[in-house]
Amino acid sequence: MSEYNAGLHADEDVLIRAAELFKVFGDSTRIRILCALFHRELCVQDIADELSMTQSAISHQLRILKQAALVKFRRDGKTIYYSLADDHVSTIIAQGVEHVCE
Repeated sequence: MSEYNAGLHADEDVLIRAAELFKVFGDSTRIRILCALFHRELCVQDIADELSMTQSAISHQLRILKQAALVKFRRDGKTIYYSLADDHVSTIIAQGVEHVCE
């Protein structure tokens, strides 16, 4: 049985890691960043402009999202572009928004 399918029978370490992941989703700025990255990759300045925030504030939140493995990045010259880490992140965001809109 995979960790994902273990459901209520997941071991304590898995549940703790899941709780830590959900804490990262508990900040509206981080959710806004993830939504901005939902369809395309963006650099820090593009995210800052889209969210009307400073580059510093965006960089701080991106650091947390990277540590949680929710975003990935690639470098193109001096510019770093961010995108969602994988389809799981897209699914979590989409289902979360769908859930609250019901």
